[in-house]
Amino acid sequence: MVEHPYTERLATELPLRFSARMRSLSFLQRLVVLVVLGSFGASLWWQRDVTLSLVMVATQIGFLILAAFRIVLVIVSRQRSDAPVEDSHPLPVYTILAALHDEADIVPQLIRRLAAIDYPQDRLQGMLLIEAHDTPTLTAAESAPRPDWLEVVIVPPGDPMTKPRALNHDLRLSTGDLLTVYDAEDHPDPGQLREAAARFSDSPDSRLACLQAPLRISAPHETSRDSAFLHRQFAVEYASLFEVTLPGLARLGMPFPLGGTSNHFRIDVLRAAGGWDPFNVTEDADLGFRLWRQGWHLGIMTRPTHEVPPNALKDWLPQRTRWLKGFMQTWGVHTRTLSGLGFAGLVALTVTIGGTLASAGLHALAVSWLLATVMISLLAGLPPIPPAFAVSVMILGTAAAWLSGQIGARRAGVPYSANDMIMSPIYWSLMSLAFAHAVWRLVVEPFTWDKTPHRPDPVTFDVHCVHAGRQVV
Repeated sequence: MVEHPYTERLATELPLRFSARMRSLSFLQRLVVLVVLGSFGASLWWQRDVTLSLVMVATQIGFLILAAFRIVLVIVSRQRSDAPVEDSHPLPVYTILAALHDEADIVPQLIRRLAAIDYPQDRLQGMLLIEAHDTPTLTAAESAPRPDWLEVVIVPPGDPMTKPRALNHDLRLSTGDLLTVYDAEDHPDPGQLREAAARFSDSPDSRLACLQAPLRISAPHETSRDSAFLHRQFAVEYASLFEVTLPGLARLGMPFPLGGTSNHFRIDVLRAAGGWDPFNVTEDADLGFRLWRQGWHLGIMTRPTHEVPPNALKDWLPQRTRWLKGFMQTWGVHTRTLSGLGFAGLVALTVTIGGTLASAGLHALAVSWLLATVMISLLAGLPPIPPAFAVSVMILGTAAAWLSGQIGARRAGVPYSANDMIMSPIYWSLMSLAFAHAVWRLVVEPFTWDKTPHRPDPVTFDVHCVHAGRQVV
């Protein structure tokens, strides 16, 4: 066990305007809000019906553009070769961080998986970051056999008590040239570090700051019938994101929100960028765009990290709420000023963060509107003919999501049947429930971290993931 003094500053402190800690609107945001609300109010007073129609059409056009862009990403994210990458020589020192909280049951499993990483042990530094009050996890970590390069580090008390605050604490202690972050339930491909080291060494892009490994969801062997639906939809959602959307954005030379795990950084760049924002509950999404604004680029890898999905709705909903709350924080932070974003950055921010929030907020309403329109028409004895343009937008958006999910699922090796496709609008509507919850939590508990419980996987799952990780396409 190692206990280190806590200092408040990184090499470059994160400016307040780029932190979710600042909750007030910037001048630009106030101006946009005043112009939009003022114009909308005046238009309602002048021409109420026309204004509402225009708002509806503008919203539909926005979703039509999002659907078209998603199809573009499917096209440009063509399947990548998994040819082996030659090791860079000499291999750089690599730091591995894993922030743990209430993970006593799963710590031994994580240590086994980290110990299986194929990288010279004398070039590794690993730290299990455990909050000072978390005695069960600390005891489990100290009791489990672990390699010499992996130490247990206590994170001193402090606010907010979030994963990024713990990561920032140990970023100060990191001695590696490269750094990666894993979560407690992760099962990284053993060759992931070697691929990242070689990519950084051989990349012609001198501004490459971070590589994101694909995250792949493998359903646990023991699952209830109630949670099977969520497991399959969650796996396809991840496949669409990490096998299609992020590769597509990377190929277009655009930034993207990083995953919360298995992102590999140049440690000097990460320190200079100010580390992670401890007040943003999706610190990964924020950091991807912050690196871009500072002139750095992001890339993707081929060797995956396997995870299991949330166990049931009671676990899925808080996790999704946190993600959407963090996306709201990230949207607020990166729209305070557009300086440094550029056109590509603004488009990527709008498509990934803004589009996700808009879809989550409106999907259940759109589905309810369509069902209500049809039912009222049928009860009135009239043919159910909803507005053609609105229905066309919904159909195209659904088709684009299905296409992205199907391509991603094939690449990730997860099932996606016709029944899954038919049931997916129910899953998307659940996002609206999480969205409403996230809005409320952003107001009353903006920095609270909703913890997702994890359970150890059977040994057979470990074997399956190692085998699947060698079949990446």
